[in-house]
Amino acid sequence: MTVVTRFAPSPTGYLHIGGARTALFNWLFAKHHGGKYLLRIEDTDRARSTQPAIEAILDGLSWLGLDWDGEVVYQFERAARHAEAKQMLAEGKAYHCYASPQELDEMRAAQKKAGLPMRYDGRWRDRRPADAPSGVAPVIRLRAPQSGKTVIQDAVQGEVTVENAQLDDMILLRADGTPTYMLAVVVDDQDMGVTHVIRGDDHLNNAFRQLQIIKAMGWPEPIYAHIPLIHGPDGAKLSKRHGALGVDAYRDMGFLPAALRNYLLRLGWGHGDDEIIPTEQAIEWFDLPAVGRAASRFDLVKLTNLNAHYLRETPDAALLPMVLPRIEASIGGPVDAIGLERIERGMAGVKQRARTVVELADNLVFYAKSGAPQIADDKARAQLTPDARMLLGKLASALEGENDWNEPAMEGAIRRFAEQQGVKLGEVAQPLRVALSGSTASPGIFEVLSVLGPAETRQRLLAASG
Repeated sequence: MTVVTRFAPSPTGYLHIGGARTALFNWLFAKHHGGKYLLRIEDTDRARSTQPAIEAILDGLSWLGLDWDGEVVYQFERAARHAEAKQMLAEGKAYHCYASPQELDEMRAAQKKAGLPMRYDGRWRDRRPADAPSGVAPVIRLRAPQSGKTVIQDAVQGEVTVENAQLDDMILLRADGTPTYMLAVVVDDQDMGVTHVIRGDDHLNNAFRQLQIIKAMGWPEPIYAHIPLIHGPDGAKLSKRHGALGVDAYRDMGFLPAALRNYLLRLGWGHGDDEIIPTEQAIEWFDLPAVGRAASRFDLVKLTNLNAHYLRETPDAALLPMVLPRIEASIGGPVDAIGLERIERGMAGVKQRARTVVELADNLVFYAKSGAPQIADDKARAQLTPDARMLLGKLASALEGENDWNEPAMEGAIRRFAEQQGVKLGEVAQPLRVALSGSTASPGIFEVLSVLGPAETRQRLLAASG
């Protein structure tokens, strides 16, 4: 059997973090078993489905590297196929229900008053269409079993059971002929050859109803795997205050797709004590038995720390196109050839201290443009005292005789200068750092000197000393 999974988001909003994890688990499972991972856009809710949301989902999945097999399936386009469920009428597996909306409202109100579950009571289950009132367009309902149990052998949750008496005869086709979500999902999964339905456990109750349709149609049952939801650090349902943002927001915040994949993988799945799990290793290891039953907790701090690791491991050349647009936006124009060369030379040192692409870009800005850097804040400005400015002016002259501008040579030159001036190294290094980078936090000052070179260093020192 070829494993076929699917990710089936509704385009009513962004691709949120929980949806991204569901897509990842489907993608990994299919890859692990050498199968197919399909994408279906469930856009039957025409009032809420939007093209921008569809584009955001496709873009988010592509950015995460979760490319799907084949063409995207759009559920709305398959309405005619869903309507073929009318064949169940002839087989006695479904029936017309002529109950009016008012009649159904009265039924529910009576059930509520009596303290009963509000379910359709089957009033048209065994009646003839000849008894139908005039002017009421019927819906088509499933003739669901009224006794026994519906049992699901869930690959994550284990065996889960519901008494059929707790389920009613659900609507398959509305009065206008359009399919309900329950029917459309089942038909699409069947036609797409889906073998494993991996989704959030908030869909578990839907699975019982969908399985009844599958059995009525005589189709093979998929293997269900309902994964626990993601909660916030406080254990509450994940919300925007916890980080329940669109995937595009994490990209804008400077997270790398490989880091986000790794982090989402560890939300509800584990392999011993392993935390850093590259994608190829994840494909080799991932399987459903290792998915836990308890809700996982989203922690932005852990994600940020993991992202820092992936930044350090990413080649400089791959990071450059990520940071360059951010740097150019910061300086208000394109980076010239000299600035680009300095950024490339300084990347290795700066990325050791950055946690996100945003931080990386911010910390590289002072390399991008020639001339005195913008002073970051009052803390940095306080380093440029009159005495410190005088020292920087002397340092500009002292460095004129230096021929070697590598890091060891610069360290030796600055230490000698401090000794000659009778001051501690820090009394020179901190003002020097602010003069060259505009901040009290930068890569190693000797590394900065080496990257900037003699001409740019002198220009910045003279500007600070004046």
